Amino acid sequence: MGKFLSFLLKSGTMNLISFFVFSTLLFGTLSREIHPSKKISAHITVMGFVYCDICSNNTFTEHSYFIPDAEVKIDCKFQASSPKTKEVITISVNRTTNRNGLYRLDIPSVDGIACAEAAITSTCEASLLWSSSGSCDVPGYRTTTDQIAIKSKQANLCIYSLNPLNFRPSKIDYSLCGN
Repeated sequence: MGKFLSFLLKSGTMNLISFFVFSTLLFGTLSREIHPSKKISAHITVMGFVYCDICSNNTFTEHSYFIPDAEVKIDCKFQASSPKTKEVITISVNRTTNRNGLYRLDIPSVDGIACAEAAITSTCEASLLWSSSGSCDVPGYRTTTDQIAIKSKQANLCIYSLNPLNFRPSKIDYSLCGN
């Protein structure tokens, strides 16, 4: 490239306009190589807990416990944006809680969804399907749509934390819970 520029200068054909056109093409090409166009793509995590509401009062008390191996259905709708179209991406999966009663859905990358917009235009809900606890298997809070959307400081990571779901025992133990 240096030889080409020297040739233009020595041949006398180099003028201000050709130099401007040449430099614009050169730096325009380099800048595209250095700064490739960014695709919007979010990493999304949806999570929540399932617990046994021993006293059937919809609160987690000292006698409550998290239920491992409970089945939960997660349904999400994400609004994707692109310059030419609006799309809705739907995801419906079943998840099993871990030993701490936590269910989790990790969506590694969704093109067209940015966390700031996703928090406003997207919804997720979880529904109880089955309890692994024979002594606590009556559904309490069956479905939750209330969520807290958190945008992480890490680039484009969204976390949807859903309110807890619970099962109840078929009979309340009044010695633990009072009247």
